[in-house]
Amino acid sequence: MTNTNTLFPHAWRLAVTGILCLAVAAAVAIPLYRYVDAAPAKTAPSPPVPVVVQSAQRRDLPVVIAAIGNVQAQNTVNVKVRVDGQLQQVYFQEGQLVHAGDLLGLVDPRTYQAQVLQAKAVMDKDQAQLISTQVDYTRAQKLAAAGAGPTQTVDTLRAQVAALRAAIEGDQANLAIAKLQLSFTRVTSPITGRTGQRLIDSGAIVHGADTSGLVTITQMDPISIQFSVSQDELPTILAAQGQAPLKVMALTRDNSRQLARGTLSFIDSQVTSGSGQIQLKADFANTGRALWPGELVSVRLQEGTITGATVVPAAAVQQGQQGSFVYAVNADGTVAPRPVRPGEVVDGMQQIIAGIDPGQKVVTGGQFRLAAGVKITPVPPADPAISAAGARP
Repeated sequence: MTNTNTLFPHAWRLAVTGILCLAVAAAVAIPLYRYVDAAPAKTAPSPPVPVVVQSAQRRDLPVVIAAIGNVQAQNTVNVKVRVDGQLQQVYFQEGQLVHAGDLLGLVDPRTYQAQVLQAKAVMDKDQAQLISTQVDYTRAQKLAAAGAGPTQTVDTLRAQVAALRAAIEGDQANLAIAKLQLSFTRVTSPITGRTGQRLIDSGAIVHGADTSGLVTITQMDPISIQFSVSQDELPTILAAQGQAPLKVMALTRDNSRQLARGTLSFIDSQVTSGSGQIQLKADFANTGRALWPGELVSVRLQEGTITGATVVPAAAVQQGQQGSFVYAVNADGTVAPRPVRPGEVVDGMQQIIAGIDPGQKVVTGGQFRLAAGVKITPVPPADPAISAAGARP
């Protein structure tokens, strides 16, 4: 028979020993758990940011003044009928290009043809009478010289000859006026240009005193653009214009397409006191009809050239709290913001007066994810990854 007093103390000792082992294990595990929990988690490195990279260049940069201009025709003529009568025929189509001397309309000429014939008949009659009087005058002179006729007759005939000569000069003038009036029945174009709307229809009775004309003709080539610039630009413009006519470029309103190139032709004699602006005008060849009278266009006046300027695409220059800067690309493929002093912007190219040198690579697209030290990877400008990299969060 087993002694229970011996068995229970042994089991009790085993239980106590197990509890102690568990307590020791817990005491060791808790600090270890805290150590593991406190250890920093390892994160994967960020991938390089795709951006557009270009190098700063050295080039001659034209200095331009931007303005909004109004296209103006150099000549606009309201063609009017100059005689009274019925408009028999119209010889042009609305919007047609006509040349100087082209026939536009015809007024009934019969009345004026009759006036020409009448004036010519009067002149012929006076010329015939002059011939007869001159014969009498010559005969009277001979008789008077021979003592066979009175000198009073000679004097009278001399006066008649002079009067008839004066009358014939008047007749010639009347005939010229009649012919001129007859020529006015043919309505011709005084300039080369484009016709507008027809204002008088065939068959209408017209008068030389009518205020409205037959049609308005607008000269299309050459053509002018009038624009204004600040009075502060006037000294530079005057100095440059004195050397050679300044170049002027006309573009669409959104500056997306060039329309024509011309030269500065006019500088107004005074500055507008209310606005501090001065009016300028430039002339353009317009053979392709890219410029249309009355339209608004963008104008760029080239007033000079900066020789050997350091330039980058204008998109490379960013604005920060400290001013203008660019993201310069380092040799290890990271970027660093670099302060710059910008100058003129011409055709999307920004002059950099100070801050970077020609040859320095800068970021020109996708800057929104960049910061100092960020790794980048260059991509072509048309790469769609730029949009993702440059999108604002």
